[in-house]
Amino acid sequence: MSVARESSAVSDNFTARSVIVVVIVFLAAHVALLVGVTAPEKFYFDEVHYVPAARQMLEPVMPRPMFNQMHPPLAKQLMALSIRIFGDVPLGWRYPSVLFGSLAIVAIYLCGLALFAARGPALASALLAFFNQMVFVQSRIAMLDIFALAFGLLAIAAFIRGFRKPRPHVWLALAGFAFGLSTACKWSGLFALAVCIVIVAVIRLMQSWRTQFADGNADDWYQPGLWPDFRYYHFAACFVLIPAIVYLATFVPLYGLSQPDILEAQRKIFNDNTTTAIAGHTYMSAWPSWPFLVRPVWYLFDKIGDDRIAAVVFLGNPFVLWPALPALGVCLRDWIVMRRADPFLILSFYFGPWLAWAMLPRTLGFIYYYLPSATVASLALVYVLRRGNSPRWLLWAFVAIAFAGFAVMLPISAASVGTSMETFGRLMIFRNWI
Repeated sequence: MSVARESSAVSDNFTARSVIVVVIVFLAAHVALLVGVTAPEKFYFDEVHYVPAARQMLEPVMPRPMFNQMHPPLAKQLMALSIRIFGDVPLGWRYPSVLFGSLAIVAIYLCGLALFAARGPALASALLAFFNQMVFVQSRIAMLDIFALAFGLLAIAAFIRGFRKPRPHVWLALAGFAFGLSTACKWSGLFALAVCIVIVAVIRLMQSWRTQFADGNADDWYQPGLWPDFRYYHFAACFVLIPAIVYLATFVPLYGLSQPDILEAQRKIFNDNTTTAIAGHTYMSAWPSWPFLVRPVWYLFDKIGDDRIAAVVFLGNPFVLWPALPALGVCLRDWIVMRRADPFLILSFYFGPWLAWAMLPRTLGFIYYYLPSATVASLALVYVLRRGNSPRWLLWAFVAIAFAGFAVMLPISAASVGTSMETFGRLMIFRNWI
């Protein structure tokens, strides 16, 4: 067998096994997220905004005024489809979140596979993202964030895959397509798209300056010969035209091809997202506090017995997110000192979607806005734990610790589990968590 043919056979085998692992990851996440998803059997937290908006979309004629015009329609359209299939019941409201939560875990696996080129670290990335608690909680409530996250992570995975290729056109076009879908769920999908635009623009600028590293190597984040055939019109198509067409197409079922109505919808979204409609909120928090888990959001706190409560808190697993902070520091060191591409990409997609909130004029913020960055943080942990000569068991020992933290938090992560006031008191380590 020739070397080329042997290489092709290995590549095909790797792809086939990867597809099998993707299916297993999806099914495992799907089953785990689906258990007990119908509790509580009533609206909780922001479901009161999004489910009625989805119900409207099932009307023969779209009523006026439309509910929840401050966000694009795609996630609510998917909820409406689920309600039509499963009925106007908790499963119908929340099943799309379960589905896209499972896809988000698959997407972070694909990000890990693109970064580390190995299934073990990619699987560890997916498990850490699941045990992080944030994806779990957000996948079991009828809100928009998990839809934007899933599409955004799929786009990031495609971008990372294309980043390493001399002809990235197809991968970057796929990234643009997925970014369009992410933005069609929530405008925060624009943040990761902006990161990609900045990365490509900076690399092209450095190439135009004929920048070279004196001791350049294959692991450098910047390569003078990167993407030789990727022209400015390819850039415009992948990161402007394709996302814009995909995004605007999701408004057609609501407004037809009426340009004035579609443009007016964009104006309303812009106005609502650049001003603070609510002066304050019990669980609001500022963006600098999110990585430190200073102020969670209680989605549900119901008394269901003499000493039993059903509780759902969006907090994040401290056993994952606190260690992620020094891991990000190591990534920063490796990018600056060693110029490595892996930590550069991880840092870009962690800091970009997080720090974007610092530039918005609205003062109302919540820790669930940190969801995309917190999910990407699992990649930083895997990068550090497999760095250098670190033993393989170290990574899996950390995954086990993350699982332990997730299990401890399960009584306040899933309403179907329930807990006692005593357990609740033990879990609330800090007063500002209550």
